[in-house]
Amino acid sequence: MESKIWLSSPHMSGREQSYINNAFETNWIAPLGPHVNGFENDIQSYLQTDSQVAVLSSGTAAIHLALILLDVKQGDEIICQSKTFSASANPIVYLGATPIFVDSEEDTWNISPEQLEIAIQDRIKKGKKPKAIIAVHLYGMPYKVDEINTIANAYNIPVIEDSAEALGSLYNSKKCGTFGELSILSFNGNKIITTSGGGALITKNVTLKEKAVNLATQSRDKAVEYLHSNIGYNYRMSNVLAGIGRGQMEVLDDRVLSRRNNYEHYLDSFKNISEISFLKEPEGCFSNRWLSCILTESETMREGLRLALDTQNIESRPLWKPMHQQPIFKDCPNYLNGVSDRLFERGLCLPSGSNLTDNELNRVTSAIKTYFRA
Repeated sequence: MESKIWLSSPHMSGREQSYINNAFETNWIAPLGPHVNGFENDIQSYLQTDSQVAVLSSGTAAIHLALILLDVKQGDEIICQSKTFSASANPIVYLGATPIFVDSEEDTWNISPEQLEIAIQDRIKKGKKPKAIIAVHLYGMPYKVDEINTIANAYNIPVIEDSAEALGSLYNSKKCGTFGELSILSFNGNKIITTSGGGALITKNVTLKEKAVNLATQSRDKAVEYLHSNIGYNYRMSNVLAGIGRGQMEVLDDRVLSRRNNYEHYLDSFKNISEISFLKEPEGCFSNRWLSCILTESETMREGLRLALDTQNIESRPLWKPMHQQPIFKDCPNYLNGVSDRLFERGLCLPSGSNLTDNELNRVTSAIKTYFRA
């Protein structure tokens, strides 16, 4: 059997090694150091923002800290996009709050402005105004930022921008990761760049960043002895992993280009297959195409294609299963229009790594064409 083609594997450039070597040579093997500061500055510069960046152990940790910074407590309600990975919703439960799941719209597959306003109004009528909104740029496609922020501002509800999948994406020529009251990034092994594991929290000012960093380093007070007045977390990124991130940042634009080229390859290859459709970029949106996704005509067809690819040692996966379908969240309130359910039934993520070779891309397209000819 031919070698495995992965959905989205890590892609090292070689430039990371010099930063790692420097960390070892200077003995900065700790959750602080010059590469941590340097990586934060690199991200801030790339995003072209005055906002502050704190690099952390994961994107999940960043969402957790964002909720804490917004003073989310037990019993609060947080609106969360239903069509997402569970890491968007899990930190809500960490704090004893309740996720309120809102469905998607067809244009971007992200949180529906119409359903969002319905949810907000209904929760207010029930006596529980949502404390925050978690909106996700799914698969690198920006959500409807202007519409979501207009609704959030009208009800004075802060937005946590989950940009875990969207580093390098743009909305109206502005970088994703800069639109929320608080924003998060992920550098997990499958993301567009990786630090093996890691994430970042983006805040509006230095004071918020300092509070986040304090929380991420066990909330140690400024004292000679180990003194703690608040509960803290071990969420800070190490200097070694930050060094990997610095090397990855040097090739980020190349990685975005490669992923977009993958999408264009699939789009062109399947243009004559009527059973396949793609998510196009709405006006004003530039997607990093973290994953190239297709829609088939039915769940049976989607699953048949996935299994056919699997027999060729090619990894593919259904689109995220909506949170309102997850057993752990079955009792949470939800505001649905059927879009995310249909996307899950029909959608498939294709191999999308920036390190895919021409031969691998041709293997994928050939296998899919064979399936639809059968």
